[in-house]
Amino acid sequence: MQDEMSILRLILDASLLVQAVMLILVLASIASWALMFRKRAQVRNAVSTAEEFEDRFWSGGNLAEIYARIGPSEDADNGMERIFRAGFREFSRMRKQTGVPAEAQVEAAQRAMRITLSREEDELESHLPFLATVGSVSPYIGLFGTVWGIMNSFRALGMQQQATLATVAPGIAEALIATALGLFAAIPAVIGYNRYASAVQRTCGRYETFMEEFISILQRHSHGPAGGGTDRQRYQG
Repeated sequence: MQDEMSILRLILDASLLVQAVMLILVLASIASWALMFRKRAQVRNAVSTAEEFEDRFWSGGNLAEIYARIGPSEDADNGMERIFRAGFREFSRMRKQTGVPAEAQVEAAQRAMRITLSREEDELESHLPFLATVGSVSPYIGLFGTVWGIMNSFRALGMQQQATLATVAPGIAEALIATALGLFAAIPAVIGYNRYASAVQRTCGRYETFMEEFISILQRHSHGPAGGGTDRQRYQG
């Protein structure tokens, strides 16, 4: 308790600029942890919903029925569903038009899925640059506070007739707290950025793999009849 009070006393006795630096670092650390918890939930949700949709998709049901179960709403919390929906909807729309080559049908579906995939990547990667910024900048902000605090300590020391370690030690100690806070903010942010950037990359790779497999399915069926018969019943939404 006495050590905690002494550290708190050092912070309260620090210069206004050093206190401002400490406050910035504490706020950056809190924001980083909040973002990491949010990103963790977001990535876990993306992975679990992707697994659920892949199980339904590869269970052998036909595409029109899968599309009908998903529905036309754009607010479903499932990135892979949105990619499938965008591609199948565009594919079905192009098939209803007469005279559209099979290659054009697939290309239109592929473009629609690419756009949706890009949006999903942007959503998953959102705010990750903030973690990278905190991880790279915080040590320098803390070092700035330390340098400023030590400079003030030596300036005060120069004005005294007799210099002792007890005179300069508190000023140096309070300045070093800024460096410690900088590392305290930076280290978790760097770890969080590396972890979630890798998780986002794996998730987006999974989306892209599904998209390529779905495109292959559409290519196989794009040469079928556009109207009537089994093909219409199975693939037209």
